[in-house]
Amino acid sequence: MSIDTVDIGTIPAAWTRRHLLDLESLSAEEINVILDTAVMLKEATGGCLQKLPLLTGKTVANLFFENSTRTRTSFSLATRRLGGDTVDFSASSSSLSKGETFIDTGRNIEAMGVDVVVVRHQTPGTPQLLAQNLACSVINAGDGPHEHPTQGLLDILSVRQRRGRIEGLTVALVGDIAHSRTARSNIWGLKKLGAHVIVCGPATLVSRRWEELGVEVSYSLDEILPRCDVLNLLRIQFERQTTRPFPSVREYALLYAMNRERLARAKSDLLVLAPGPINRGVEVTPEVADGPHSLILEQVANGLAVRMAVLWLVTGANE
Repeated sequence: MSIDTVDIGTIPAAWTRRHLLDLESLSAEEINVILDTAVMLKEATGGCLQKLPLLTGKTVANLFFENSTRTRTSFSLATRRLGGDTVDFSASSSSLSKGETFIDTGRNIEAMGVDVVVVRHQTPGTPQLLAQNLACSVINAGDGPHEHPTQGLLDILSVRQRRGRIEGLTVALVGDIAHSRTARSNIWGLKKLGAHVIVCGPATLVSRRWEELGVEVSYSLDEILPRCDVLNLLRIQFERQTTRPFPSVREYALLYAMNRERLARAKSDLLVLAPGPINRGVEVTPEVADGPHSLILEQVANGLAVRMAVLWLVTGANE
């Protein structure tokens, strides 16, 4: 698709939302609208390298209350690729330290003419709270352990790009399921598109209650590995844990790290994803992370396309 085929300013009729807060509330059709739009914009911009004037005159504010490299940079680049302006907000140097409320901070930033607020916060539900109190669009860039919708979307897009479909695939999310917002967004998105989802990890990080979401629970990577089409290897989030969930990192790697030996026992066309930052030698060994089965760098590239799509869709729905 060339740049000339993009109907600038016209968003798909199936998309009516002015926010992206989660994947749980989205339909399969809405998820596919985002994925298809991401593909269209990626192709129209030569792999997200060229610019399109879809957000000319729009301003996107990045409100990040937690550290981020890929997500913050990706949203900033996505905005600029579509001709918009960005404002970065630093919580440590803001008036929040002087007692200003979170909502007042959001309203003051919106009053400066901001069209979209991209927010990452350690408290679940924070993006929903902003959406209820602001007239501009709000995009969830991760709210505690709740959801990270654009990460889920870029993971799904990376798989669909290689396999051509999601329906019928068996996808295992391996690792720190208990604290992973990425796991939750992947579960909602993958299930709605027809995948069979397995969550796998130590019993201290994977409760049987996950079965209530319609996913399979396993405590053995070696047992499920031969059935898997895709492995998504999640980082152990020590910063969110109050107690050590397993005796040692070495033991965790022995039981759950994807390495050369496990790869030899897997399907020949297995796809390996990792949302990052990856801990080499813990969730995945270097030869797997850098090998032909890995989609890790494709995930990063697709993140830019997904975020371009989301920014265009929500601003169009808010006009």
